[in-house]
Amino acid sequence: MIRKFLLVITLLCFAGIAAAAPVAVDTAHSRLTVRVFKSGLFSGFAHDHEISAPLSSGTVDATALSVDVHFDARRMTVLDPDASAGDRAKVQETMLSEKVLDAAKFPEIAFVSRNVRVVGNNAYSAEGDLTLHGVTHAVTVSVSLANGHYTGSAKLKQTDFGIQPIKIAGGSVKVKDEVEISFDIVVQSK
Repeated sequence: MIRKFLLVITLLCFAGIAAAAPVAVDTAHSRLTVRVFKSGLFSGFAHDHEISAPLSSGTVDATALSVDVHFDARRMTVLDPDASAGDRAKVQETMLSEKVLDAAKFPEIAFVSRNVRVVGNNAYSAEGDLTLHGVTHAVTVSVSLANGHYTGSAKLKQTDFGIQPIKIAGGSVKVKDEVEISFDIVVQSK
């Protein structure tokens, strides 16, 4: 009798693990922000850029320790609060054009984890593949979990993904190759 009871408990535990499934990302409440910085002799006359990249879909599986998030490059928006509306529109047009993201040709940006490790209390290291501008590279992202929000940041080089940083005025104002990405991912309630 005890053996049958233990067997039933064991089977129920395994069934619970097997039943755990990825949970959809709450795209309305999740955020990804890209910060692009200026450099060059006359960089004082230019703006750093802050860009919103809304999530289009994604899942997080806390049991399997995996994440899969997707963004539509065509929906990325230049925020630049200190720039005029006209300047923001010009930056937006350039960013989406073939000069930078070529969003019409490469509309999807995706991160798919290959390995997520627990590195501390509610702290993780997520290794995975980032696809941007039609190029896929392995990246590692540090992630923290607090109050239902997975947050973190990473730096990457545009040239690693085939994007040449914009230069104007003969290079006296240019965009730095390295950009900073920060995110706040929220999963939907079950």
